[in-house]
Amino acid sequence: MALAGTVPFALADSPDFPSHRTDLDAAETKRVEEVTRPATDFSKAEAYEAMESGATTSIAPVTADAFSQPSANLGLEREQNFHLGNALFRKLWITAPSSTQASDGLGPLYNARSCQSCHVKDGRGHPPDVNGSAISMVLRLARPAGSAQEAEAIKDHSAPNFPDPVYGTQLQDIAVPGLASEGKVSVDYFEQTVTLAGGEIVSLRKPHYAVADLAYGPLGSDTTLSPRVAPPMIGLGLIEAISDADILAHADPDDRDGDGVRGRAAIVRDHLSGTIALGRFGWKAQNATIRDQVASALATDIGISNPDRPNAFGDCTDKEPACLAMPTGVQKRLGDTEAPGPILDLVTYYSQNLAVPARRKASFPETLRGKRIFYESGCIACHMPKFVTRSDAAAEAQSFQLIWPYSDFLLHDMGDGLADGQPVGVATGRDWRTPPLWGIGLTKTVSGQTLFLHDGRARSLTEAILWHGGEAEKARNAFASLAKDDRDALITFLESL
Repeated sequence: MALAGTVPFALADSPDFPSHRTDLDAAETKRVEEVTRPATDFSKAEAYEAMESGATTSIAPVTADAFSQPSANLGLEREQNFHLGNALFRKLWITAPSSTQASDGLGPLYNARSCQSCHVKDGRGHPPDVNGSAISMVLRLARPAGSAQEAEAIKDHSAPNFPDPVYGTQLQDIAVPGLASEGKVSVDYFEQTVTLAGGEIVSLRKPHYAVADLAYGPLGSDTTLSPRVAPPMIGLGLIEAISDADILAHADPDDRDGDGVRGRAAIVRDHLSGTIALGRFGWKAQNATIRDQVASALATDIGISNPDRPNAFGDCTDKEPACLAMPTGVQKRLGDTEAPGPILDLVTYYSQNLAVPARRKASFPETLRGKRIFYESGCIACHMPKFVTRSDAAAEAQSFQLIWPYSDFLLHDMGDGLADGQPVGVATGRDWRTPPLWGIGLTKTVSGQTLFLHDGRARSLTEAILWHGGEAEKARNAFASLAKDDRDALITFLESL
């Protein structure tokens, strides 16, 4: 396992990523390497382990608002911008034209009216419920390159894939009055059982996705469907502050250490600067920055144009002329987009500064036992426990913090069971970014449900683990072969995060 700040391989088609951390001197580099080494002593909690996002960690009482707290070290002046961003994150956009001109421009085709509609209480989304509502899950649409020019665009990182010719990059299942929505997400589940050591039987539900009531003709014959639930919002600014070199240090695309884990870097093109960057946000690490993620969500999920995504018609295509004929919310006196620069800035700031809650029971014997089993089962090959953020991070609150996200932020082949068949840039149809685990034990408290993985198919942490395949199959099998008491201890550890 590579140490922090050293890149063990060359990125073949990228600019020169630094081979080591440029923000540290030799003594600091050695200190960071020592503090981020995985634990070997499980008799007690590690120093500062309970404060899993460093000085930003929230120690507020654990309630349904546990994911909605500001970074603890913001200070009053910066916290004011956090609360302004929160108001905009919750803002309900309305149909244009309206008398409330600063709030109109919704859609015309859209999935939600606000950011908070999907990220309820800044937490995890869910697949369609018993009433068929898919408000916190989207269905991404994409086709592969169809020409040499398109193939070159993917190779150049100018495009991650290509939209459906009629429905664009995402199925919008809601529309403004007078316009038909594109269709409805349809999901059927098929139960399959797994027998664990000791005879325990666990039922896994395998989803099948389709689109019903298509309003504008059939999908393209080579269009793939990828369901994505809204991920939790906590700790994003700290993820952005991790050094590229520290993430790349854990990449092993050729499996040189022979452990079967081939973490690969998601190389993307930053939408604002146009430069090559390291992707670290989104289910397939398709975005390099939080601003990229926010701008894309405003434009595609809500249909709200912004300086980085200025198309006021959102994801409407030229095969949907009725959509393109609808009024927009652009008010020249307010700017050229429906969400001017200050709105994008404040929502981005809010997203950067949502705090990770403090650990619970980190030093309890059963938690420590579960932690040891988590490590020994090989889970940390992808769920890397800790990092120290850059000392020169753009935001002072996130600078030089010891954090415990339990992710390497790399792409991994997760096997046929979780494959969506949809390539996104360098990510294949079997690849997913390792999601951070911090806060996962509060999912029920915040979101009112325990539905995990990219499409919410797993109804428990045990089911989520058992869906792991591909590079994670060895760790999955290790879990399945544990005695029940040991499996329960591992789950107890995860619930403490």
